[in-house]
Amino acid sequence: MYAKLGLLHDALELFGEMPHRNVVSWTTVVAALANAGGRKEEALRFLVDMKRDDVAPNSYTYSSVLGACGTPGVLAAVHASIVKVGLDSDVFVRSSLIDAYMKLGDLDSGRGVFDEMVTRDLVVWNSIIAGFAQSGDGVGAVELFMRMKESGFSANQGTLTSVLRACTGMVMLDLGRQVHAHVLKYERDLILHNALLDMYCKCGSLQEADALFSRMPRRDVISWSTMVSGLAQNGRSVEALKVFDLMQSEGPTPNHITMVGVLFACSHAGLVEDGWYYFRSMEKLFGIQPEREHCNCMVDLLGRSGKLDEAVKFISEMNFEPDSVIWRTLLGACRMHKNANLAAYAAREILKLEPEDQGARILLSNTYADLRQWLDAEKSWKVMRNQGAKKEPGRSWIELGKQVHVFIAGELSHPCSAGIVQELNRLIRLVTDLGYVPLTEFVLQDLESEQKEDLLKYHSEKLAVAFAMMNSMKGKPVRIMKNLRICGDCHSFVKLVSKSEGKVIIIRDPVRFHHFQDGVCSCGDYW
Repeated sequence: MYAKLGLLHDALELFGEMPHRNVVSWTTVVAALANAGGRKEEALRFLVDMKRDDVAPNSYTYSSVLGACGTPGVLAAVHASIVKVGLDSDVFVRSSLIDAYMKLGDLDSGRGVFDEMVTRDLVVWNSIIAGFAQSGDGVGAVELFMRMKESGFSANQGTLTSVLRACTGMVMLDLGRQVHAHVLKYERDLILHNALLDMYCKCGSLQEADALFSRMPRRDVISWSTMVSGLAQNGRSVEALKVFDLMQSEGPTPNHITMVGVLFACSHAGLVEDGWYYFRSMEKLFGIQPEREHCNCMVDLLGRSGKLDEAVKFISEMNFEPDSVIWRTLLGACRMHKNANLAAYAAREILKLEPEDQGARILLSNTYADLRQWLDAEKSWKVMRNQGAKKEPGRSWIELGKQVHVFIAGELSHPCSAGIVQELNRLIRLVTDLGYVPLTEFVLQDLESEQKEDLLKYHSEKLAVAFAMMNSMKGKPVRIMKNLRICGDCHSFVKLVSKSEGKVIIIRDPVRFHHFQDGVCSCGDYW
């Protein structure tokens, strides 16, 4: 009773006074400590004391204590103890083992426990699918979901939420739509509808997101915040702010996540005055104290709009010490506006906080290269080479017929490479007639003009676009994902391809979406 009411001190005091303790007494205390914040090590110590008291832990004891294992070594030791006493075949223990391995990011061990199970119930399936989805292995989560359906199990809310998370991470819109059909059974499940809304927003399908949002019987602060952020990330900042205004009049009170979405909308549309207004009024209007994420958005807003000195002043006046994320935002803005001196300063601040951060050196080197300061660029690269660092290559990928096709900048390793090059040459001829000229300033190497044009030609997004044009269906948008920010040359190229081919092309980079249609991009050439 004390444990369930959260009165842990009283529970432990009573436990200490008990003249005799059995497996139920010990398990109650172990479970209470394992579930209490900051007391997981005590739960493990009580497990050891329990064994010393000659009381054998049962399946409930182990199922409870597994959640207290905070490191792979401790989890492996408890797992070995479970095997030793022969409880490794118990379905509850196995489910808890899978969950524990997943939470530590050890997908292989969790999958190993799962594969050894003779019988599995829906709880076990949900544990393994959720673990893969939360760890970012969307492909694994989807594969397990398919196996679960083949095994005759029907998905419940927990399963569908995990699969939607996997679809969101992998931008698997077609599968997400199939999951939507299952969601219809749970018409009033707000968590599921929010996950579905997030999936549509992050897959760049705003029409479906808007339709779902309008039909939702109930919306909470997560629903509204998802819609605000989704519109902003898809280049529709003005609409995002209109939804925010509507939220204030008929929705719940905004929270700190909502305000991050609002400030993101301002920064990606260059709405400096609006951004300042929302930032300065959020505490007064909504009782939200500005946090690091809000300050980072303000640095991004000022930096993108070229107000670099104002951004530095803002950083110096913050109520807390700037972290590497804020300095990295400033560094990115310095590269955008080709301010090498300030870029060097921001990079030094990052390296003070994170000496091993190679991304700062890469950004600094690229800033020097943008300015054609090749000696300074080479100095940064020399430091990185000496440390064994390598620049991450540009990668783009596209889903076609339930298969993901990956393209790497400068590589022609795809089985259809010959056809892709032929199609790319065709597209280049067409867009050249529309005014396309290769923007060689986006090649960050000291090369001749023709060599630079060759490098630009085989950027990963161009290869992906050519492949998409070879395989696209009439009227269906092309969806491409990228690991790096799209370069200016590819941005100009894709705009003109969307016009020449009459196609909607959607490219998602790590920060936002670009919707290309009729020669125009949703970002308004401001990204």
